[in-house]
Amino acid sequence: MRSLAPLTVTTILIVLADQISKLAVVHVMDLKSLGVIIVADPFLILRMAWNEGINFGFLPFAGKWVLIGLAAAICAWILGWMIRDRPSRIVQISAGLVVGGAIGNVIDRLLYGAVADFLNMSCCGFENPWSFNVADIAIFLGAFGLILFTGDSKKDVQTPRNG
Repeated sequence: MRSLAPLTVTTILIVLADQISKLAVVHVMDLKSLGVIIVADPFLILRMAWNEGINFGFLPFAGKWVLIGLAAAICAWILGWMIRDRPSRIVQISAGLVVGGAIGNVIDRLLYGAVADFLNMSCCGFENPWSFNVADIAIFLGAFGLILFTGDSKKDVQTPRNG
């Protein structure tokens, strides 16, 4: 049976990276007061946004506790799947990205009542109106990985070992 170490390590690393980046940018660099810090215009701008909804501020009326409950349910479902099926390393890493990102954003909702978003990237004449954070990136990449690397049962079947 496969170890769940890739899932566990990825989840912990994402939560740490997300919360440390928010602490550094929002509090140490004081983005919460400044509102905007131009790093490399237009490619990277730190722009403070308090997201009370899900991605891109969608469903802001759902409420903090509903969104925390939704995140907990999704994490519980993913963890149950990982424990039951013990999928491949890449699937576990993808799952860890989703779970770690969700936990990072839940921590924000508990601490601030909203998710601290601050990364804003634009390019090539397109001005992005939304901000996001490390947890959002992890969730996106993890969901993409889960779609890309699951579904082929041959990839996830553990081969018997001799000896």
